[in-house]
Amino acid sequence: MHWSEKIANRLIESHPEQQTFVCASGISPSGHIHIGNFREIVTTYFVSRALEKAGKQVRFIFSWDDFDRFRKVPLQVDPSFEQYIGRPYSQVPCPYGCHTSYAEHFEQEFEEALQAFGIRPEFIYQSKEYQSRRYAPGILHALRSRGEIYDILMSFKTGEASEADRAAFYPVSVYCEDCGKDSTTVHSFDEDKELLTYSCECGHHSSLAIPEADNIKLQWKIDWPMRWNLEQVLFEPGGRDHSSETGSYNVASVISERIFGSAPPMYEPYEFIRIKGSFAKMSSSSGNNYTPDDLLKVYAPENILFLFAKYQPGAAFHIGMDEDVLRNYTEFERYRKAYGSHTLTDDIRAALELSLIHPLDEKAPGFGPIAGLLPLIHFDRKLLLEIMTRNGEEVDVQGLEQTAERAEYWIRHWMPQKLVTVNTRRDNKLYDTLEAHEQEWLAAFCRLLRTGGMEDEPLMKAIYAICYDEDKKSMKNNQKRLFTLIYQLVLGQETGPRIPVLIQAVGMEKLLALLDF
Repeated sequence: MHWSEKIANRLIESHPEQQTFVCASGISPSGHIHIGNFREIVTTYFVSRALEKAGKQVRFIFSWDDFDRFRKVPLQVDPSFEQYIGRPYSQVPCPYGCHTSYAEHFEQEFEEALQAFGIRPEFIYQSKEYQSRRYAPGILHALRSRGEIYDILMSFKTGEASEADRAAFYPVSVYCEDCGKDSTTVHSFDEDKELLTYSCECGHHSSLAIPEADNIKLQWKIDWPMRWNLEQVLFEPGGRDHSSETGSYNVASVISERIFGSAPPMYEPYEFIRIKGSFAKMSSSSGNNYTPDDLLKVYAPENILFLFAKYQPGAAFHIGMDEDVLRNYTEFERYRKAYGSHTLTDDIRAALELSLIHPLDEKAPGFGPIAGLLPLIHFDRKLLLEIMTRNGEEVDVQGLEQTAERAEYWIRHWMPQKLVTVNTRRDNKLYDTLEAHEQEWLAAFCRLLRTGGMEDEPLMKAIYAICYDEDKKSMKNNQKRLFTLIYQLVLGQETGPRIPVLIQAVGMEKLLALLDF
């Protein structure tokens, strides 16, 4: 049973009378939303799918924490934006001048990327929720319970509690009405008048009527359980950094029960994803990341979803843009081809089904062969289609073009060493080093080329027969050696596309000019 189905079953068992299951996730739009953040939403997405598969109604919500403070200027943003630190993301200008705010720019970028995966949650924008005063009752309740909240927070800390600190504790942040920043200090709260008094480092002093205020935000560990209670959330994943014994989830869970009177949602911690070759955590502000858009230029969305579906949330994995791309494609294509044969394990079958955006197409072109062929034909799409449709095979033209586009991008931007070219002259120096029987293999191969007219499979059988040997192991080694020699003499490297494809791409005359000594 797939991990998402196990979570869904536990949820159903825990809430047998529940009509609608609210599954939540959320991210702060601090910069480009990277693929590590993507694990947050895709975990919720898979559990939502599993609940729907079990016949349950699901409300899948995604919160943009855009009322959080702007903490740090990311590497890709103008350093002058340091002047906005302390403001909410929704009130910081767009760094590229194309959206109404910093928050909207990165929110829309991620939302558009999600459409490629068929992931369509209900988006909740926390700046709008706070400024609509929807959370005013929760803010008032937290302020009235501030002493008990202080006690809970201190129970998770090693520091000493004091009556003075308890009396001065307020579980809110205030954005100054004058400068817009949260460099403020709360001085008092009048419970009867529901009035909060604060001052700001900029010199501004004011009093706020809580029910009308639109510039007050609950601190994170109080904000989170307040929203759980309001939205009736039953499931939410969280990163490893929130999952320690004294982490945000455990603190918020106690506040949820004692302050807001509701049980915390089922929680699933997930591990971080790292970039291959780096031990650093992905970060929107550091620039050490891949975004979904980055991966979608190389991977089909189904391949990306499969990567996340096949690993348990608690399992860490790396994402590389090197030869891992070929390995990941090959694995996915192998499972896709075997889907109808009932040879897949239940976990892999479920992961594959969760990854599918469109119906399975067993005739979908393979990424590896296309990536191997494109440089030889100078990325000519028309010639690519002609080669792929040889022997009357049906090819999905749109699918072929999409795969070719990703393969070309991968080669040009990540694997330029695959920009192979056909040799311009015979390599007599290499040929002279060959054994007599190896030279005879090449002569036999040239004779086969001259006969022409053979379809791919009969041609391959005839090529394999060139190296016939009663010793199967020796024959296999000889066949491998023949192919290596062909690739070296034609491409100057030890590997290449299947021989029939090589013939189509290079042309028989050119091959003979390079191989007939």
